[in-house]
Amino acid sequence: LNPVICDSKTFTNEFAVCLKANKCRQTDAQSLADRHGFQLVGQIGSIDCHYLLRLNHISKRSTDLSHSHHSLLNGDSDVVWTQQQHIKRRVKRDYIYGEDPEYRKDTDISLPLSTNTSHHNSLGIQTIRHSKEEQSLKGRRKRDFVRLTSSLRSSPNTKRMQFDDPRWPQMWYLNRGQGLDMNVQMAWNKNITGLGSVVTILDDGLEKDHPDLVSNYDPLASFDVNNHDEDPMPRYDMIDSNRHGTRCAGEVAANANNNICAVGVAYNAKVGGVRMLDGDVTDAVEARSLSLNPQHIDIYSASWGPDDDGKTVDGPGELATRAFIDGVTKGRNGLGSIFVWASGNGGREHDNCNCDGYTNSIWTLSISSATENGLVPWYSEACSSTLATTYSSGSYGERQIITTDLHHGCTSSHTGTSASAPLAAGICALVLEANPALTWRDMQHIVVQTARPANLHARDWKTNGVGRNVSHSFGYGLLDANAMIDLAKQWVTVPSQKLCEVRSQPIDKLVPAKSYIEMSLKVSCENVRFLEHIQAKVTLTATRRGDIHVYLTSPSGTRSTLLAQRPMDNSRSGFQNWPFMTVHSWGENPNGEWRLEIHNEGRYYSRAFLKEWTLVMFGTSVNPDRRQLKANHWSSNHSHSDIPSVPLTTSSPVQDFPNRIVVSEKSVTKAPILNIKHNNIGEDEDNSENIELADSWSILVHGTRHSKNNDMLSEGAMSGSGCALSDPVLRRYCLPGFLLFNEVCIESCPEGYFMVEKSAKLDEQTNTSVSCNRCHYSCRHCFGSNDNECSQCFSDATLHRNGHCFAKELVQEVVALEKWYTAVAVVFLCLCFVILTLVIYILTDKNANILCCLASNTRRTPVYDGLPLKAHHSVVLSADSYNSKRNKYQIEDISEEDL
Repeated sequence: LNPVICDSKTFTNEFAVCLKANKCRQTDAQSLADRHGFQLVGQIGSIDCHYLLRLNHISKRSTDLSHSHHSLLNGDSDVVWTQQQHIKRRVKRDYIYGEDPEYRKDTDISLPLSTNTSHHNSLGIQTIRHSKEEQSLKGRRKRDFVRLTSSLRSSPNTKRMQFDDPRWPQMWYLNRGQGLDMNVQMAWNKNITGLGSVVTILDDGLEKDHPDLVSNYDPLASFDVNNHDEDPMPRYDMIDSNRHGTRCAGEVAANANNNICAVGVAYNAKVGGVRMLDGDVTDAVEARSLSLNPQHIDIYSASWGPDDDGKTVDGPGELATRAFIDGVTKGRNGLGSIFVWASGNGGREHDNCNCDGYTNSIWTLSISSATENGLVPWYSEACSSTLATTYSSGSYGERQIITTDLHHGCTSSHTGTSASAPLAAGICALVLEANPALTWRDMQHIVVQTARPANLHARDWKTNGVGRNVSHSFGYGLLDANAMIDLAKQWVTVPSQKLCEVRSQPIDKLVPAKSYIEMSLKVSCENVRFLEHIQAKVTLTATRRGDIHVYLTSPSGTRSTLLAQRPMDNSRSGFQNWPFMTVHSWGENPNGEWRLEIHNEGRYYSRAFLKEWTLVMFGTSVNPDRRQLKANHWSSNHSHSDIPSVPLTTSSPVQDFPNRIVVSEKSVTKAPILNIKHNNIGEDEDNSENIELADSWSILVHGTRHSKNNDMLSEGAMSGSGCALSDPVLRRYCLPGFLLFNEVCIESCPEGYFMVEKSAKLDEQTNTSVSCNRCHYSCRHCFGSNDNECSQCFSDATLHRNGHCFAKELVQEVVALEKWYTAVAVVFLCLCFVILTLVIYILTDKNANILCCLASNTRRTPVYDGLPLKAHHSVVLSADSYNSKRNKYQIEDISEEDL
């Protein structure tokens, strides 16, 4: 296959356009479509000024971008930009791990109102029940694995409640008790059942007339994006390939005490469905789904994403990203829509969910899975963006999830992280009933503080810098509905989100095969003292992307795996400013040195080059857990009104340098994994008390790059820095004994820089200032900017006598190659000598034979004359005697006559 053809995009006949602010009305979009011969499909969800146009006279699918129509729309004075839609290449997860002819008998319940083997859908078309668990769709990949079993086990500790739903006793993940479920029953006992919350399932449709869902169905939370109508009913086929959405909806809001199937986590919540996976998925399709009725819908649950094949790196497009941003900033009347996402099923392919731009996002609540026995499922992906976990299926012998199914049915074989995300969405619906004023960030804080690491078994549990247990497989642990509700009732809205971004210098650093590099950034952020999400935006190239793994270590010592090796990924594309996210440092102070490690496990001549990386830190300037009102050092000196409300958006760190931050040892005390009940360390103490303020100022700027438009720092930032002049124009010159670096006076040049003297005439006096210039990227220390002016190399390189730094791995390979070439040359010369000797010998022997032949050819050949042999022999001897004498006399000059 031609890889260029395989990787090419398939374009549709639909165009997304963004109109100018004063031309955003529906009538303006219709006028634009009429002017250029397009059909107006409608507004893209709830995104202002964005509309979808269709051009019917071009192909619905094409590998070529329609440049002429792009130019036509872009040339219109009302259009800001236009984008022809292309199909997102995705596949369903249709793994089947066994087929039992008795499956339907054991897992499907014949409901009293639907006892026939056939069922008529809303269009009057008769559909047949099928037990085959096959999934195949055009579009996003659904995150469930199907395993058919012949029987269901009931835990001996199952506690029957008042529900008469047939499958309730077997819903082990809700009723086991003893810390082995998600404490949903305790929430129900508090009369918290999801009343008033609205959840929508973004999937392949919803069987809205299912008897266990019909009473909770919400048409305002439903839409058919594939067919552009308001009916989300799935398309029925012979293999029930579109059952996924109905199954997810049943987990959330299946009705209770109706003698039908199962019980939903939030059985009094309203549920809707968006049919968007049963067709071509484009950026506009995703955006329309994610932004459906955001003032009515509270929670969006998605159990799909890019292909989990271990080699895909993909995420939301421009429109879907805009839908996320609008959702968290405008949804729920400004409180923010809550997006719950399944983390991924690529465990068998060693995939990493940080390569999925939907789970690897600050706007989504990424949920992983745990098996019945608290183990990591074989399909689960481990990554640093996973926030928490719910139960789901496991290996053979472990039970699965019970929920509603197509044809008014019921199934006990819902699987994968597809089953985990709706359970989390249902728990979030319970929490919103307890406190409807929670923001999208409040919900994430509550999850982090209440998730339970207990009874979850993974090898990578660790304690972060503020004492919370966290894992790449389970996040902060299992969701605890009761603890979340208790915390939500007393929760105070978190302060506004702040942002600090620190960018490295362009480095172009080589990462040789079987080696790694370590880079550092020293962060000093005034506005962010309590971390939430951290993104490391990395740009690198690699001979083979799957050989790269990346780690990030916080100043508190928390080490996050941003990217693990992916054996299936053979791409040479690398990463282009890809935002690897971690939540493992939640609550830590970001100020200090961050270390990024890039490892290359490739073979031989595999190479990787780190081009650039940026650290983006989201958080708050004050303790976000404001339940306790006791005074502390920080809150007594800084009121909330003093904190700027606008996030920092520059490419450099915040300009006001903070005091040095010292985290006390108390904040890094390890908690035992199996004994801890939850991660809510703020209940007993104010976390901000673990911060002490030093008297001296500390300016930490190594490794940062300031924008040329923001070269001048505020005057207060220079206090104690050694600057000679307060005028910003003259701050380029320092007092004696100080060096100028990034417009700041420091005592010595940092690593990777060398001193340069500069002279300037001020007030008729010539002042000499010493500044720092960048070394060549291969030098650790240097005396010039060229690659042959290194004075010290990095640990993975060696200094040559001519001033170059050569990678040790390369030097070893070169030496090995030289030895090999020498050995080969010696062997070759020996072979040449042997061959030459043989040739000479053969030629010499052949010449001897030729001489002999020539000598014998000069003699006369005797002719048999019929004489007897003896007589003939006498004649021959006489002739020989005659010839001998003749020769003798010829030598003695005797004539023949005399002879």
